[in-house]
Amino acid sequence: MNRHWLSAVTALDGDARVARDAWAYLEQQYGEPHRRYHGLAHATAVAHDSEQLARDLPLPERAVVAVAAWAHDVVYDAVPGEDERRSAAWLRHWLTRAGVAEPHVARAEGLVLATAGHRAPEDDEAATALLDADLAILGATPAEYDAYAIAVREEYAKYDDTVWAAGRAAVLENLLAHAPLYRSEAARSRWEAAARRNLTAELLCSSLLIRLQPRRKRVPTSGSAAARVRLLPVGLVTRWRSSAGDHR
Repeated sequence: MNRHWLSAVTALDGDARVARDAWAYLEQQYGEPHRRYHGLAHATAVAHDSEQLARDLPLPERAVVAVAAWAHDVVYDAVPGEDERRSAAWLRHWLTRAGVAEPHVARAEGLVLATAGHRAPEDDEAATALLDADLAILGATPAEYDAYAIAVREEYAKYDDTVWAAGRAAVLENLLAHAPLYRSEAARSRWEAAARRNLTAELLCSSLLIRLQPRRKRVPTSGSAAARVRLLPVGLVTRWRSSAGDHR
């Protein structure tokens, strides 16, 4: 049983027994075999980082951030938008069942929904804590970022390399267009510079893959050969960093 989850629910005057039942289901969901990045380790990291970023908020707001962090990817089928809506509905169901007051339920639900497009009012400090924590991996070390990029690619293995590279490049370009990338000063000072290096490196590799794609043979869709081809761009990230002098 996760004490952070339990203490957050009970801080909102929720029933501890229901919170334990919810955690058992949450843990089962995050353990689904198709998850390579969006598993319990990711939820744990987001819960930890958002707790640090929200430490100056009143207790009810900190508790709402905590339950939203743990539940924000509880439903994950690699369907952006729908996953967040279903995760928010899951959290609403369990918090209501635990007897949490409707204003807190609605607040937590809204925070999870905000992770779909990473949009929230600038003065919403609770949302800022959650959204910045959700993007913390972008500012990780090069090795950690490469592992993240590989894992996300595996979660979208149903798409061939052409579709994946184009879609991923669009995501990376959109992220880089945000200046700054993080909403809070605390997150910017901790992750901003590294995140921009990581995103730029991966975008370069995705763009290279798009240019090479017409000259390559058809990408295998299963087996070890498929895995090697799909991971090629990430291997290039490390080499690009080396040539660019990124030796963190």
